[in-house]
Amino acid sequence: MPKLSDLNIHVYADGAEIAGILEMSKNPLIKGFTTNPTLMRKAGIADYERFARELLQHITEHPVSLEVFADDFAEMRRQAKIIASWGKNVNVKIPITNTRGESAVPLVAELVKSGIVVNVTAIMTHDQVAALSRVLSPTLTSIVSVFAGRIADTGVDPVPHMVRCKDLLGTTPAARLLWASPRELLNIFQADQIGCHIITVTNDVLAKLKLVGKSLEEYSLETVEMFRKDAVAAAYSI
Repeated sequence: MPKLSDLNIHVYADGAEIAGILEMSKNPLIKGFTTNPTLMRKAGIADYERFARELLQHITEHPVSLEVFADDFAEMRRQAKIIASWGKNVNVKIPITNTRGESAVPLVAELVKSGIVVNVTAIMTHDQVAALSRVLSPTLTSIVSVFAGRIADTGVDPVPHMVRCKDLLGTTPAARLLWASPRELLNIFQADQIGCHIITVTNDVLAKLKLVGKSLEEYSLETVEMFRKDAVAAAYSI
């Protein structure tokens, strides 16, 4: 049976609700936090800076990834420098391309040279990872977020895909490979087994942590009991 205590990977909680983030910060398994404009919009966040600064007032020890929202590289650069100034634990998320498909690698190189810790996001391909590996610092931490869950959604096995990503980052020892958009709790253990450094986990996946190590016989019985309870409650007959 898998055990949470055996994990080497760092679990980052993915969300945009302050109350939920503060609750998750009490869990010793959680080593960092990430968010993005989509999660923020779903959470009803209207003021980006106000939300970010409030979050950083509460989360001071763990890394927090905050994403730029511009589509022009000059404006991304400006936003990245401002966001980075909000706290020493801030990682600035930069999408791997803009909406025109233009690579953000040159911008990432510039930000890394200026000492900004970046989290390059929305990565899918090995070519994208290879391009990043050539500009990341060997000493300054950088996060490379590969969306393994979305890759799996296309029918591609994410495990060998992520193994190849890890190999491509072999020349950049300070780079941290992040398994993004997991679809199930098993992904935490898969990511750990292949040597990913970080995995982002949403609330629905985190809620399943209590099941880790559970007796499968007990779980089977509980499932049968659930089916029976619902059949009785519905008063089904044939």
